[in-house]
Amino acid sequence: MIELQNVSKWYGSFQVLSDCSTSIKKGEVVVICGPSGSGKSTLIKTINALEPFQAGGITVDGIALHDSKTNLPKLRSRVGMVFQHFELFPHLSVTENLTLAQMRVLGRSADEAKTHGLKYLERVGLMVQKDKFPGQLSGGQQQRVAIARALSMDPIVMLFDEPTSALDPEMVGEVLDVMVKLAHEGMTMCCVTHEMGFARKVSHRVIFMDQGKIIEDCSKDEFFGNPEARSPRAKDFLSKILDH
Repeated sequence: MIELQNVSKWYGSFQVLSDCSTSIKKGEVVVICGPSGSGKSTLIKTINALEPFQAGGITVDGIALHDSKTNLPKLRSRVGMVFQHFELFPHLSVTENLTLAQMRVLGRSADEAKTHGLKYLERVGLMVQKDKFPGQLSGGQQQRVAIARALSMDPIVMLFDEPTSALDPEMVGEVLDVMVKLAHEGMTMCCVTHEMGFARKVSHRVIFMDQGKIIEDCSKDEFFGNPEARSPRAKDFLSKILDH
């Protein structure tokens, strides 16, 4: 489904990604973790071309992002993205947030987009909030609306960039519950997160990054179950998080 080959990226002279290679199969749930500033969010944003990269190649469902002929907006419409800060339109109702991109990008009629959007709003348990505005919702509810909006575009893969890090602790669970459900339904997912409980529960693989490099890329059982076999940096990371 997703193939990264030797992806490198610079901001000026600073190299933020260095020779990153991995692949994600259909139906696989991959968690990307690591210390702050390790390049996790940048890596996930290159997968739907929100961040350009200067070297290497990325292919999503057979389409090469590095090919200048690729229609990036069309590709992005098939790759669901959920951000740290919801990115909902504050002046639009929940229903309008769910339907706008469907109509503009996929060409659906207003009725079709509404039916489709509300189906996913029901799935994230927020049908009663359909006429409210984002500002009237809690952070957890806003993030669930953002997930429903991404799903209503019928994506082939869902990317999550630290979806719970801006939430109050008691709201984290409600968002993770939705993500766990998606994972169990077979959605291909790539998630940057510090929620190691989620990683242990539903991921198939864990990618550990440090200083722009992929240091570990292994099954969750190897990553969590055999910390002694990990690299020194990953071992240090695990020792800090698994003790708490």
